[in-house]
Amino acid sequence: VQLQAYGGGLVQPGGSLRLSCAASGSIFSINVMGWYRQAPGKQRELVAAATSGGSTTYADSVKGRFTISRDGAKNTVTLQMNSLKPEDTAVYYCAGRWGTIAIMPSEYDYWGQGTQVTVSS
Repeated sequence: VQLQAYGGGLVQPGGSLRLSCAASGSIFSINVMGWYRQAPGKQRELVAAATSGGSTTYADSVKGRFTISRDGAKNTVTLQMNSLKPEDTAVYYCAGRWGTIAIMPSEYDYWGQGTQVTVSS
């Protein structure tokens, strides 16, 4: 499975960005896709994840601001990020696994390249 992430960039506080991740290859090896982020000097943390069945989970810090969505036909997962804050600044990674939504990064088998999100005025 290959995961290709798109989006990211520089945005002012309060602004919005959309990240997308496309899966290719043995896509039937994954039913959970999610987004992690890692800020300098911090551990990688789960931002949001979604199953192919529609279950989702969000980090408390992004609830109400971020929305994760899956497109089964296109094998993509999108993270819509609104009301962005400077503390959202990080490298964001797309990840995939088979099973239930997991929190620990080590539980995910497939990773896309990171994309930088910077929230700054």
